[in-house]
Amino acid sequence: MSINNDGWNCFLELCLSASKKKTLSSLFDLLLTAEERESLATRCLIVKELLAEKKSQRQISKDLQVSIAKITRGSNELKETAAGLKIFLKENF
Repeated sequence: MSINNDGWNCFLELCLSASKKKTLSSLFDLLLTAEERESLATRCLIVKELLAEKKSQRQISKDLQVSIAKITRGSNELKETAAGLKIFLKENF
């Protein structure tokens, strides 16, 4: 296993161990820059909107004030996402 895999698994285990939202938020404050947190938050909102299938990609781009390229990247990733994960996301958004 590579160092990156070890690090990623360490990160995932820490996330799973954080049983409270405040703890998880503090962990992310420690490990991620403000820009990285903003990027993740934006990606989450993009995926949520795409899964809702209520708006065009252009409207999502306008509403979230992000480039259409970011919406397209999110859309392309969703196309490659396993059906089970899509179900999970729809149930939890």
